[in-house]
Amino acid sequence: MKERSWSFKGIFGTYDRSSLRRGFQIYSEVCSGCHSMNYLHYRDLSAIGYTPDEIETIAAEFEIENIIDKNGDLSSRAATPADKFVDPYLSDELAIEANGALPPDLSLIVKARKGGANYLYALLTGYQKAPDGFKLTEGLYYNRAISGNQIAMPPPFSDDIVEYEDGAPATVDQLAKDMVVFLAWAAEPEMEERKKLGIRVIIFLSVLTILLAFIKRKVWEKLK
Repeated sequence: MKERSWSFKGIFGTYDRSSLRRGFQIYSEVCSGCHSMNYLHYRDLSAIGYTPDEIETIAAEFEIENIIDKNGDLSSRAATPADKFVDPYLSDELAIEANGALPPDLSLIVKARKGGANYLYALLTGYQKAPDGFKLTEGLYYNRAISGNQIAMPPPFSDDIVEYEDGAPATVDQLAKDMVVFLAWAAEPEMEERKKLGIRVIIFLSVLTILLAFIKRKVWEKLK
């Protein structure tokens, strides 16, 4: 598996905000019909550049169903920024019935798969025609990145499947990159703050070490 260069890797790594917004657009328009993201709330989108008004508008497009109202009846309401991302199915049973298997939740998928971001990029760009002589099971698709080279999920991307709001070219390669960046952020939304804190700690400890070494030297000079 090829090791790719990601902006969020390394001690000084950060998330590309433009790529994050494009990734969320892909999830919303392509992936959210099957895959949930149960560990994200709509308010979390503020971290990738969405304004409170934009977040409220995004959330309001979804319905929270099977709510018991004050009269004890089942009802529904529009989602709010405080709600988790709405699941595409009301139950796992309905999801399995629609897809043949339960589509994985994508919130932590970067952490859950060996190879992380590199593996997911390879998977999303790995669909191709099965080579001559390969026995492909009916209903499955050939993918060079997955073990056994067969996968139940149809190819999710094709060129220009979405029209990016920022005008970026929507090639399969770009779609895959942006989706992986968004999924990496979803798995570790606190990463940038954690790295900033780590750098501050390193600087503090470095200064403290120098100061203690200086004090030790002065003390020993007096003792001599």
